[in-house]
Amino acid sequence: MEPRSRLPLAAWLYRAASLLVAALVAALTALSLALPAPARAERVRDLGQFQGVRSNQLTGYGVVVGLPGTGDDNLEYLTQAMKGVSGRMGLTLPAGISPGLKNAAAVMVTAELPAFAKPGQRIDVTVSTIGKAKSLRGGALILSPLYGADGQIYAMAQGNLAVGGLGISANDGSNLTVNVPTVGRIADGASVERAVATGFDHAPTLRWNLFNADFLTASRIRDAINRRIPGTATVEDGVTLALTLPVASDARASMMAAIEMIEVAPAETAAKVIVNSRTGTVVINSAVRLSPAAISHGKLTVRVDEAPMVVQPAPLSQGQTALEQSSTISTEEESRAVALFEPGASLAQVVDALNMLGVTPSDLVAILEALKQAGALKAEMVII
Repeated sequence: MEPRSRLPLAAWLYRAASLLVAALVAALTALSLALPAPARAERVRDLGQFQGVRSNQLTGYGVVVGLPGTGDDNLEYLTQAMKGVSGRMGLTLPAGISPGLKNAAAVMVTAELPAFAKPGQRIDVTVSTIGKAKSLRGGALILSPLYGADGQIYAMAQGNLAVGGLGISANDGSNLTVNVPTVGRIADGASVERAVATGFDHAPTLRWNLFNADFLTASRIRDAINRRIPGTATVEDGVTLALTLPVASDARASMMAAIEMIEVAPAETAAKVIVNSRTGTVVINSAVRLSPAAISHGKLTVRVDEAPMVVQPAPLSQGQTALEQSSTISTEEESRAVALFEPGASLAQVVDALNMLGVTPSDLVAILEALKQAGALKAEMVII
C-alpha cells in the first residue's frame, strides 16, 4: 500500500499566506466603506480670490434710436436727452416743441469692467428700457458714457443692439410677446477709457479673501501655502490671508499662479437647513446631525355633515311646519409610525425616516422647527 501524497511545506505556506492576504484585503475594504469619505480637495482659486483683483460694475444713461415705432413717444426725459444729443451735433431744436420720438427710447446701459482691463479694450454692454418702449429690436445705441461707483467715466458705449425678444401688437389691442424685447445686448459695445488701480504692482503685502468665512479653512490654506513657499502666508481673520510677495511684477504673477493651483481640503461646512417658505423647498446639507429624538406625525380630520329635515304638523293640529336640524360629526386620524433617531443621526437617516412618515414639504418644515425647539436638531435654520 502506497503512502498518501502530501503537499510540500513551501506550497502549504504559500496557500496559507494567500488566504491571509485575501482576508486582510476584505477587512480593509469593509473598513474603508464604514469610514466617512475624506473631504475632497479644492484648488485655492476656487475657495477665494485676491483682494482688488475683481470686476467692477458700470452704469450709464443713453438713447436708442432707429426703432420702428416702438419707442417712448414724447417721454419728458427722453425729449430732454434728444435735445442734448442734437445740441452736441450742432442742431438746435425749436423751443417749446416736443419732437415725436416713437423711433427712440430712453435706456439704462450696464456693463462689467474686468480686472486689469486697459484703455482700448472692448467689453459687452446690456441695454434696458426705462420708459414705455415696447421693443428695442432694430435699434442702435447713441454714444453713451459709463460711470463707476466713484462717478468717473470708465467706458464709452455705442452700437447696434441684438434683441432676443419679439413684441407684436394689432389695431384691436391684441398683442404677442416672445421672451423680453425690451432688453438688448451689444457684443464688444463699449471701449474702456480708464483703468482701475488694483494695487497688484506695488503693494508689499497682497491679501487673499475666502468666499465664505471659516477659520479652519483659512488655517489649512495658510499651511498649504507655507509648505509650498515657506514664510509667505499669515491668517488675519476668518476670511483674509496676508501674502508677502516679491516686488517684481513678473515674479509676483508667477507666485500668485502657483498659489491659486494649490489643492486644499476645506473644512466641512456648518450644519444648515434652508427653507424657502414661498415654494416649500427644503434643503438639508450633509453636516446636519440629530440628538436622540422620536417623531410622530399624523393628520386629524374632523367632518361635520348637516342634513336638516322638514317636519310637518299633524292634520287639524294648527301646528306650523318646522325645520329640524340633523348633524353628524365624525373624526378620522391617520395612523403613522414613530420614527426614532439615535444619537448623531446622519442626513440619510433623517431623510429615510421622514420619507417613512410620508411628510409633505410643509409638514417637513413644521417637523424641523419642532426638532429645533426641542434642541434635537444640531443645525442653523435659514428661512428665505
